[in-house]
Amino acid sequence: MSAAYPWLVADVGGTNARFGTVAGPGEPVQDVRVLPVAAHAGPAAAVKAYLAGQEPGRPAPQSAAFALATALDGDLIELTNGAWSFSRSGTQAELGLRTLLCLNDFEAQALSLPKLRPEQLRPWDAPPPAAGEVATGMVMAVIGPGTGLGVGGIVRAPGRWIALPGEGGHATLAPADDFESAVLGQARREFPHVSAERFLSGIGLPVLCRSVAAVLGEGEDVSALPAEQIVARGMAGESPACVRTLDLFCALLGGFAGNVALTLGSRGGVFIGGGIVPRLGEHFFRSEFRRRFEAKGRFQSYLAGIPTVLITDTLAALSGAAMALEQADA
Repeated sequence: MSAAYPWLVADVGGTNARFGTVAGPGEPVQDVRVLPVAAHAGPAAAVKAYLAGQEPGRPAPQSAAFALATALDGDLIELTNGAWSFSRSGTQAELGLRTLLCLNDFEAQALSLPKLRPEQLRPWDAPPPAAGEVATGMVMAVIGPGTGLGVGGIVRAPGRWIALPGEGGHATLAPADDFESAVLGQARREFPHVSAERFLSGIGLPVLCRSVAAVLGEGEDVSALPAEQIVARGMAGESPACVRTLDLFCALLGGFAGNVALTLGSRGGVFIGGGIVPRLGEHFFRSEFRRRFEAKGRFQSYLAGIPTVLITDTLAALSGAAMALEQADA
């Protein structure tokens, strides 16, 4: 396959679609813009809106890579937490593309890890190894609470990086104490299966907050609060239920991240992406996240040696989409 320039790269979540352009070999992703998914009928319409906003006379993209928040299987693609349902081949034809790669959004997020620069990262403590220092066979993992909860991994292979896509956000969430058990029990009154995404995501924060408020039993009505207000009220200390929700969110995320590290053997680090955690700022780094990450009994010392790193650049997955085209063209 020959991925001809310019390249169009996209990172499509349940709420927003981020687009960028790669002009030539070795060039960074440029002209990045964010469009709301709900405002467009599908990816072809969103791409046309993006291209219409570029300078006149720019060449049309020849190759594209779409990172999509869903599991991929066959020609029909449907977003897990978004309204788009479309044909891969039909979209390629409508946009006149020579090449169209479609990959899971956290496959792209994983592929972005070797390209991340120090200014795009904030380590919890020890920094992760630089891409050039990652030994063959070493695994790095990424999890991302955004609209949903993405999970992916990447392993260093001779001459290339291999992404490990999956749907780990839908794995069953485990409590660590009686209060967490009560919160999960409350959520099971609404949902027969409480996955990690059911709490640790933009769509999950309201569920978590309602469950926390019910277990606290203080009569606080949080039933109408969206994720953004839960974060804002919790950070400001304006709501006991929201404050406890953010604390529990960080602790549960730490336990879940530790599970991912153990499952993948990600000695090269666990990276936290998505749009929620960067909004928490210092609250995240003062939270129980890291303690709960390591709290795995006999494997505490194993996890103590694994870096945990916040990705502060919420557009990083676009470089991973470009990496997918780069490696497909190699």
